Amino acid sequence: MELPTPEDLRERRTELELTQSELADRADVSQPLIARIEGGDVDPRLSTLRRIVDALQEAEGGVLRAQDLMHSPVVSVAPDDSVHETTELMNEKGYSQVPVVREGSPQGLIGTSDIRQRPEENVGDLPVAEVMGESMTAVEPDATLDAVDSHLDHNDAVLVVEDGETVGIITEADVARHIS
Repeated sequence: MELPTPEDLRERRTELELTQSELADRADVSQPLIARIEGGDVDPRLSTLRRIVDALQEAEGGVLRAQDLMHSPVVSVAPDDSVHETTELMNEKGYSQVPVVREGSPQGLIGTSDIRQRPEENVGDLPVAEVMGESMTAVEPDATLDAVDSHLDHNDAVLVVEDGETVGIITEADVARHIS
């Protein structure tokens, strides 16, 4: 990321017809801090600068959020469902993986690779909880594309959770669809 200069920030803010107070509200910082940054009196922390830049991008309509990218409703299975039922569901929907959810709360992810790696002949009879992957990354609906993308670098999917309830899922395909 190329760091904007104080003049760049002031110029973008004025082009968007935002006051310092409006930008401060959007970035969740104080108006005097915006004034000091634009005046070159203070070098903000990188996290503060990122919030200001994100607020400017959002004002331009250029920030994609998890809620913009997610696929909803989420097709999921319960931990006590059988692997056989799960495989049938994935085949029917054309999915290679589905989240495992208990009462709206994410528990993990099960995919065809998890099932294929099991040596048991009766893997279809096992409950999903015994075959699923444990880790599942979750973000809030207002998470930025950058945050979602960094999670997808290490995970096959990211769940979108609001107030403890799974409301969406994002895969690489969902991101590619929105940025291409």
